[in-house]
Amino acid sequence: MNILVTGANGQLGTEMRNYAAANPGDRYVFTDINTLPDVDTVPLDATNIEAVRIICDNENIDVLVNCAAYTNVDKAEDDIAMAELINATAPANLAKVAAERGATLIHVSTDYVFKGDASVPYTEDMDPEPNGIYGVTKLKGEKEIEKSGCKSIIIRTAWLYSPYGKNFLKTMARLTAEKPELSVVFDQVGSPTYAKDLASLIGKIITERMLDRTGIYHFSNEGVISWYDFTQAINSCCGHTCRIKPCHSSEYPSKVKRPNYSVLDKTKVKETFGIEVPYWLDSMKDCLKRL
Repeated sequence: MNILVTGANGQLGTEMRNYAAANPGDRYVFTDINTLPDVDTVPLDATNIEAVRIICDNENIDVLVNCAAYTNVDKAEDDIAMAELINATAPANLAKVAAERGATLIHVSTDYVFKGDASVPYTEDMDPEPNGIYGVTKLKGEKEIEKSGCKSIIIRTAWLYSPYGKNFLKTMARLTAEKPELSVVFDQVGSPTYAKDLASLIGKIITERMLDRTGIYHFSNEGVISWYDFTQAINSCCGHTCRIKPCHSSEYPSKVKRPNYSVLDKTKVKETFGIEVPYWLDSMKDCLKRL
């Protein structure tokens, strides 16, 4: 089977490359809009549908995995056109080409499609109500995929981190080493997602040929914590002595309201694909070891 991966130099894309290296058998074609030295990725601008068609035809692609996204939540409020291009137009193009080929599209979405004011974990059938441009464009991407009629698996995730790129875990590991004291919000709760665990799910779906189980799924690690709790755990596991103080979200003004409650219900993904989801603390410790 031939698999095309977009955004292959990002956090999730890099973990997909690691998965492919450890699980030979299928043939992966890794692409990114920007190539990196010493990284075997093919340049691809997924906002150009003809470019997507050409590479899919040339490589005889059976599965497309979209790991690319515009994820700067605050910047998206001003950079609306680019956020829509990457989060909505590109998925639409991938979906159209997948439909033309009879291929399957696996697309990664976000908890930000929800308002974030629930009191119970979000299930896949709850109505989306995004707060800002990032969430609006990601939801539009989901709708474009559904409209295309292609075979698709949409996986919503939250609080993604890894040893690669910029993310909360890496930032806090550095700051707790540098500073004697930090204030971190305690009134936003959710479940972190280790990109390695999400890549393992996607890889399992492909490797075990479960591509016919189409639909929308939620995936994050098990457990519920605040950003404050997450930072405390990072600080402790790193052996740092930084004092972590809880604070309110209102103390950090933002252009867009971030979800106060981002917990995703994972019942459907666990039952459909027969997986056990790792506990957030175990996954965090694994990531810190790799760092």
